[in-house]
Amino acid sequence: MCASSMRGFARLVACAMVALAAACATRSGPPQYWPGFGRLENVLNWTPEQQLRGYRNMDRIYPTRPVLAGATPLQLPVRRTEFPGVRYTIDGRSFGVDDFMRHNHVVGLLVLRDGSIALERYARGNNAGTRWYSFSVAKSVLSMLVGAAVADGFITSIDAPVTDYVPLLKGTAYDAVTIAQAMQMASGIEWDETYADPTSDIAQTGGTALDRLRYLLKKPRIAPAGTRFNYNTEETNLVGAVLRSAIGNNLSTYLQEKIWQPFGMEHDAHWLLLSEGGAEHGGCCMSATLRDYGRIGLFALRGGVLPDGRAVLPPRWMEESTTPSPANTGYGRLWWLRGAGAYAAVGIYGQAIHIDPSRRLIIVTHSVWPRATDPVLAKHRDAFFAAVAHTVD
Repeated sequence: MCASSMRGFARLVACAMVALAAACATRSGPPQYWPGFGRLENVLNWTPEQQLRGYRNMDRIYPTRPVLAGATPLQLPVRRTEFPGVRYTIDGRSFGVDDFMRHNHVVGLLVLRDGSIALERYARGNNAGTRWYSFSVAKSVLSMLVGAAVADGFITSIDAPVTDYVPLLKGTAYDAVTIAQAMQMASGIEWDETYADPTSDIAQTGGTALDRLRYLLKKPRIAPAGTRFNYNTEETNLVGAVLRSAIGNNLSTYLQEKIWQPFGMEHDAHWLLLSEGGAEHGGCCMSATLRDYGRIGLFALRGGVLPDGRAVLPPRWMEESTTPSPANTGYGRLWWLRGAGAYAAVGIYGQAIHIDPSRRLIIVTHSVWPRATDPVLAKHRDAFFAAVAHTVD
């Protein structure tokens, strides 16, 4: 368990995100070479140049499924006012927006305030039409899709056992695990997510969605369900399997029909598959534009209510999803919690959708950090986000 050897929320996030990214990168069957790009064994080993080119073109490298946009995008009025002058201080030095972009290798920065664009910047060849790889940001989207399935009646209750929807796991330790507990990373099932150890669980899993579920069959219980946080990449895929079973469809199509088109996303997106033509990675790797990630934040901020007033999510779904779980005060139902009611979808290499309901504020970053996680870069990101928030206080 990554968290058991770390202290502090930031380091826990770092461990979890590295784990998930390695699983995505090494287990989804990419081609051995992409012409003019180089050998593709693991996205964690990509050079900065490969990151820039690859993150924009994941649908050309890995198996993905499209999420098609509708004909009428949700408009984001442009009202650039106070945010370009925002400044923050680290170790006695003052930094502005341009400094933050350079220092944190940011290629896309968006600040939405009251549904309007207060700040939008691009760098290093990215633009408003660039789709960008999100890593674990997809987990939070999955969380909202589970909510949609509850509202639609496909899932009767997230307090139901996961085995009600994935009977392959009946008779195993998963009989005692609810959907909610799996979403909180609190199944109590033994799991080792140590990537440096070739005998660890995460190093042993791979293949199709069915292959991964079969691996879980043998895992024993080490704690009562709901009492211990243990980041488990495969259990995010399990949540995806629950959702696919409930809706009788793939995740991309459900996202398209429930959120992407009716909320008014502007561009098509892509979702990484676990195998060619197979299931989506439940916890990783959507590719979408900066503004559409901002619209994802707006959808969450508005409680899953569409522009026409229809509710996609059950009442209070977002409030309950971003409430600390009994097993971890920094984690809800596939959302990281930032304190004071703020929450975030977070991916390694500097990807984030930060949502602050009390300030009606959303901050999105697309980045190419030189390392998957970096405490200095994270410190700058957190300080910049806090400075933006304080600007509207």
